[in-house]
Amino acid sequence: MCAESHAFRPDSAENLCISPGDARQDVRRDRVSGGRQINCLATGRAAVTVTAQPRAAGHVRLSAGPGPRGSAIARLRQSGAFKALFPRPRDGALDAILVNTAGGITGGDRFEADIQAEPGSHLRVTTQAAERAYRAQPGERGRVTNRLGVAPGARLDWLPQETILYDGAALDRRLVADLAPDARLLLVEPLVFGRAAMGEVLRAVSFRDRIEIRRAGAPLYLDALRFEGDLAAHLARPAVASGAGAMASVILVAPEAEAHLAPLRALMPATGGVSLIGADLLALRLLAPDSFALRRVLVPVLGRLTDGSLPRSWMT
Repeated sequence: MCAESHAFRPDSAENLCISPGDARQDVRRDRVSGGRQINCLATGRAAVTVTAQPRAAGHVRLSAGPGPRGSAIARLRQSGAFKALFPRPRDGALDAILVNTAGGITGGDRFEADIQAEPGSHLRVTTQAAERAYRAQPGERGRVTNRLGVAPGARLDWLPQETILYDGAALDRRLVADLAPDARLLLVEPLVFGRAAMGEVLRAVSFRDRIEIRRAGAPLYLDALRFEGDLAAHLARPAVASGAGAMASVILVAPEAEAHLAPLRALMPATGGVSLIGADLLALRLLAPDSFALRRVLVPVLGRLTDGSLPRSWMT
């Protein structure tokens, strides 16, 4: 008997157990997680496992510039399993929604976004839904690279929804932002540790995350996370996360950063904190028991920092 399972995605191939002789295949679908398991019961001779797993890749290159009715698309190029959608504008900003048509990320996948706010423009970027980092094959990693550029007099709001780590995930993620001296940047990165509603415990996770912000070429902010192995045990330590199931980082680079310090501190629970790192640089870190509790705090925070213009996909 052999059994192979993997996270089901629209573009992924099945891991098949093929017997040289007679075999019976038992196919089950996990209705909750979307997983798929194929069991092959071979008779007579040993079964042979054949694994065929295509890699998902996608690249979005987007820049926004000033237009007659506010900010508008200046350039757009997209390929593979990564797309950008543009809802009807609500104000002078350009809203972009990034969509991963592969349905998630697993080992070997590659996704890149190059986002530019040109002089005098305002660009808001979010995602259609939470991203999912699925179990990866041994020795393989998914990679996500985001490059942001904010020109003089421009503003960029980088507002992706949560990334959910599944047990067995292996993901490298990097974000690099280059700002002009008077550019404004609002950045959020929410992270959820497993599917709490399913009782998932993260016993084998490899996650590396790095955020770099530079202004006029000089380093302004650097944050790096690395999780390897039994993540549940690591997060359970009191000095690390005291068993938190979700976290978020928020960075604001803007002249009015100090004015937000006291109001944001008033919104924080005991597991959150806000610091003014520089005259125009504010950093927030928040831990929560689960994604629901995280959003309950994070949505009012982002609502304040976006002047009530948080993308609609956040509210569904």
